[in-house]
Amino acid sequence: MTVKIEKSRLCGEIKAPPSKSAAHRMLLLAAISGGVCKVDNLDYSEDVLAMIDCLNALGAKCRANGGEVEVDGSGFLKNITPTLNCRESGNTLRFLIPLCLTLGCEIRLEGSKRLMERPQKVYSDLCREHGFLYKSDGAVTVCGRLSSGVYRLDGSVSSQFISGMIFALLCCDGVGKIEIAPPFESRSYVELTLRAIEAFGGKARFIDPLTVEVVGKSLSPRNVTVEGDYSNAAFLDAFNCAGGAVKVTGLSDNSAQGDRIYKKHFADILSGSPEIDISDCPDLGPVLMAAAALNNGCKLTGTRRLAIKESDRGEAMKEELEKFGVKIICSENEITVPKCSLKAPGEPLCGHNDHRIVMSLAVMATVTGGVIEGAEAVRKTYPSFFEDIKKLGARLEIF
Repeated sequence: MTVKIEKSRLCGEIKAPPSKSAAHRMLLLAAISGGVCKVDNLDYSEDVLAMIDCLNALGAKCRANGGEVEVDGSGFLKNITPTLNCRESGNTLRFLIPLCLTLGCEIRLEGSKRLMERPQKVYSDLCREHGFLYKSDGAVTVCGRLSSGVYRLDGSVSSQFISGMIFALLCCDGVGKIEIAPPFESRSYVELTLRAIEAFGGKARFIDPLTVEVVGKSLSPRNVTVEGDYSNAAFLDAFNCAGGAVKVTGLSDNSAQGDRIYKKHFADILSGSPEIDISDCPDLGPVLMAAAALNNGCKLTGTRRLAIKESDRGEAMKEELEKFGVKIICSENEITVPKCSLKAPGEPLCGHNDHRIVMSLAVMATVTGGVIEGAEAVRKTYPSFFEDIKKLGARLEIF
């Protein structure tokens, strides 16, 4: 899909889309609870559909009715299809690998080439240490009989591994513990997991800053509502960094989402050229780079994990921002965006098969105009993105 965007000033009020991160957690916990639950306020992005497909393959019955999904977990982890298709969803893959290790049979988890290239060493090390099967051959095959106990995991790669182990221990009898080897990055996403577990009456908590205790079989079936998504709201709010007047509603002031920090970072960029540590909010990297290029520049630190996302986000944004005349400096764990004058790109922009790159480029294109190729990547998490910004006044054509 190609999108041509003309210079536009976006104005108006819009409700934030549902949180993909919260949706994944709520759907999975509904299945683990073993009863019938309703999960409301869902957006059927590719990532959410991947989770629903995998839950069905693991024995749950998910029935969609508009923005609500009824999850019957009575057959979860009992009636199993041994092959799961995770599509491009990192959450789905990493949340389900340790859960599959509780089953005592081989499960094959498949997905896109890029997903399978993303690091899984935390889990391969875990399997080696505990005598479980872990095989990677363009997909991941695991087999084991994981039970409650004490597990030590590297906290520097992705918090998804920590959350995945928490979900697995919820399926086990007894009390388990996860010891996290520092540095512990994206802690806020683990807090989001614990908040979701609390919504189902479950028992999981930090007993010290680097140890999580999980009480197995502690969930109860509940009806829950998915909160608004700060991660995608950031792209809507970013149009205010491009001269717009957009009000984003539907966000919880009490959210555990780490990406809620974007509001402070945007304010800092609009008032100066700040240094921003994104080690706890790496998904904000591309949109912060776009906002900085449109305003006063900035230095981002803690950027090394951008290289292992849906694309190498630092290099992808560097390549695309150069088309606007912005000369970004990237190093292993730092990115500098200078203050400069933008020019209209003289060639098409590339979405790099990455939803956050596409949406960041769309923000910039409303200032200069531009054509984005590969714009269908937004379907991964925010399928209605272009429809929504058109309602706010974006002048665009979709081919």
